[in-house]
Amino acid sequence: MSKIIFITGGARSGKSRFAEELAAKISSKVLYLATAQARDEEMKLRISRHRERRPHFWQTVEEPLEVHTVLENLNGSSDLVLLDCLTLWLSNLLHQFQGRSQLRAQERLEAAFKSIREKKKTLIVVSNEVGMGLVPDNALARAFSDLQGRVNQFVASKADEMYFLVAGVPVRVK
Repeated sequence: MSKIIFITGGARSGKSRFAEELAAKISSKVLYLATAQARDEEMKLRISRHRERRPHFWQTVEEPLEVHTVLENLNGSSDLVLLDCLTLWLSNLLHQFQGRSQLRAQERLEAAFKSIREKKKTLIVVSNEVGMGLVPDNALARAFSDLQGRVNQFVASKADEMYFLVAGVPVRVK
């Protein structure tokens, strides 16, 4: 049976930790699909902490752009995919494809979700909620915030379950 679980919340709200705990409760055959890129020392440290927290027997794929390809090519070695995180993936797409990011992101997600449903896998998607603060003061940041908001709405509409993390506390939305 396929299932899509969406986890969102602010930065440092505990999204990844909650997603990892939820994944471990659902299956031992987890594929961790990481989208972060270690472009500076601080991000290298974050990635290292995430790696250390994960069980050693989980499979990890680090893919900053071709998330849909990884999901479409899943084999039988995993029952559950934890995608962490949609926000970094969108940022990567925004830099790679400039103005066509929104169309590319939604097309890629639709293909990925269709593949997950057909393969009867569980997908946990982690994403930041970026629209609860001030409107950014520059065009690139506004474009990113708009894209993130639209993609989050799309994922929420497809999700079977959704959680919002507040100060480490998960609140079930649906």
